[in-house]
Amino acid sequence: MKRWIPFLTPEPLVAVLRLNGMIAADARGRVVLNDAGLAPLIEKAFSRGKPAAVALALNSPGGSPAQSSMIFTRIRRLAAEKGVPVYAFVEDVAASGGYYIACAADEIWVDDNSIVGSIGVVSAGFGFHDFIARHGVERRLYTAGRSKSLLDPFQPEKPEDVARLKSLQEAIHQSFIDRVKARRAGKLHGGADLFAGDVWVGGQAVELGLADGVGHLVPVMKERFGDKVKFRDYGPRRSVWQRFGAQVLGGLAGELEERALWARFGL
Repeated sequence: MKRWIPFLTPEPLVAVLRLNGMIAADARGRVVLNDAGLAPLIEKAFSRGKPAAVALALNSPGGSPAQSSMIFTRIRRLAAEKGVPVYAFVEDVAASGGYYIACAADEIWVDDNSIVGSIGVVSAGFGFHDFIARHGVERRLYTAGRSKSLLDPFQPEKPEDVARLKSLQEAIHQSFIDRVKARRAGKLHGGADLFAGDVWVGGQAVELGLADGVGHLVPVMKERFGDKVKFRDYGPRRSVWQRFGAQVLGGLAGELEERALWARFGL
């Protein structure tokens, strides 16, 4: 009502984007973070009610580099278009792609026990050629194009395939490094060691310039915008299908992958 009464200034509004989970293009029956799923939420957060700021409540062990970059880019574009500052508040972890998204914020805040960093690229797989040979299975593969069978798990690992994969990883890694350096310009105090894939806890991340301070969303936003600041939450929701069976029927592999990502950080 106050917004319609002359001479009364409405309380400032902070839109809170709750970004919790693995970053992946394919949901496989789970709630994951990706650009397509988050796009309408991010757009609303920056547009509804003329927010004084957007706060990212972030808890992610990472995942897809491309989706991380796309989410980052969307946040930065809207922040520039709307002239709205962005603050990231790390909960348990903002690692790898999770930290990539955190860098979309103008300031990054952590808990004393938050895990931050993992600025690197990882790929994993399995080799089944010995297994199928022992069971009398013959692999038949026909390709047009010298590299179409790159890293085929049913063939012995080839040094040239590994070299090619590493070259791809290096390119993605460098893109990640460039984004972090650009967004944290003048704040980083760790040299090349910051980009070796290591992680740090709370205050350590602040000392290295990966974060700006130890603090939590509500008190920090009240300090910036006053005790009367209001909060409006935005975040992905599970559909009925996701809650009652999609994981069991089709998401086991994805669930294991996500659990493995969290487990890397003891979570």
